[in-house]
Amino acid sequence: MSHHTLAADGDELDPETAAKAAAARDALGERDGVLVAFSGGVDSAVVAAIARDALGDDAVACTARSETLPAAELDDANRVAGEIGIRHETVTFSELDDPNFVANDGDRCYHCRTMRLGRMYDAAKELGIGTVCDGTNADDPGEGHRPGLRAVEELDVFSPLLDAGISKAEVREIAEAYDLSVADKPSMACLSSRIPTGLEVTEARLTRVEKAERVLREWGFEGFRVRDHDGLARVEIAPDELERALDPAFADAVHEHLSDLGFDYVTLDMAGYRTGSVSPGGEGGEGAEGGADGEGGEEDDGDSDGGGDLDLGRQYPR
Repeated sequence: MSHHTLAADGDELDPETAAKAAAARDALGERDGVLVAFSGGVDSAVVAAIARDALGDDAVACTARSETLPAAELDDANRVAGEIGIRHETVTFSELDDPNFVANDGDRCYHCRTMRLGRMYDAAKELGIGTVCDGTNADDPGEGHRPGLRAVEELDVFSPLLDAGISKAEVREIAEAYDLSVADKPSMACLSSRIPTGLEVTEARLTRVEKAERVLREWGFEGFRVRDHDGLARVEIAPDELERALDPAFADAVHEHLSDLGFDYVTLDMAGYRTGSVSPGGEGGEGAEGGADGEGGEEDDGDSDGGGDLDLGRQYPR
């Protein structure tokens, strides 16, 4: 696939968005070289595309492989780097080596991002590159409980989208202008976001969550999470797909498959899929694209307690 530049496609962009993209490109162009913390999600993909435009071969995308990154996401990252035409490196580390991460307190994303970005700096040093960039965008800092962003600030990571004031919606427009296949890709939270705060993150739990979600994806569901409540699987399905999940044949199949994976109980959450539903105060436990590898922004998938007052007098359909 030919490598797209904004120069060719820039007229598709709103002038204000085009100006911001140009500012980000100029800022990247001033560096000798950059290593982009790259998850293959839309934020880090746009940073990589702009960096490739600004610096050519002096821009490198780097993905950190670990137990919390689903295999499908790593495949995506490889593919998207190919679309952009940027050199792609991978480094490997394990969050499970850090007892603070395993403990899964409210700062899990901070510990993860610190380790992951530390590996990025190691990789940059080996390549003789002085700048590490991430995909934090202008909408990220305003979103609730965001311990991962603290790691970005402490480690002096350069966030070109944030600096240029590029919002999430503008990130998607720029991705579209570059003709990137991930322009509409939903935020992807890392697997440890499926484990409630306070319950230890273990390889066994991460593995069964990944396998359970793979089953749902293969069955054609798009909006879902499988939360692991210490052996009880809580399956959340997006409201517009919920009807399919209420089919007794689906109930049988999902119970059988998830029991085989090691869950003791398999439940369907009647509130449906909503973000951040396992974290403190219902806020952002999800490490979305950035969580997928702590590399974009979006470490929290939003905040919602799925509550709301019930009208007990309401007539429910029989």
